[in-house]
Amino acid sequence: MATFHFDFVGPERTLYSGEVESLQLPGTEGEMTVLAGHAPVLTSLRVGVIVVTERPGSGKRIYVRGGFADIGPTGVTVLAERAAPIEELTPESLDKDIEAAELQRDATEDLQKREELNGQIVQLQETKNLLRL
Repeated sequence: MATFHFDFVGPERTLYSGEVESLQLPGTEGEMTVLAGHAPVLTSLRVGVIVVTERPGSGKRIYVRGGFADIGPTGVTVLAERAAPIEELTPESLDKDIEAAELQRDATEDLQKREELNGQIVQLQETKNLLRL
């Protein structure tokens, strides 16, 4: 299967850089799978897990909280607001993210922003349940 280059940059470090066969991204418009030769797309990301397939049976999962994915036929770059390898997540770190989103929601009068933050809180809780933390 054809491969393409993937760079994943978090706010504190590069979490991944290398050749991959596919990516599964939590786009704001829905989950999407990227393969080599994908049409150019720029999409925002929601809270979720990026699944990186390096080759059949081998890959990584990376938690992401917001950001953007720049997708092209020969590569993908993800710039994340917050990110960590799944192995580094703890119940406390996700609870901290949930609390921060709740504080932001409670501090704003903007109804659209409140709705967006409510969605993030639900996504964070679902991610925590999905990962059984």
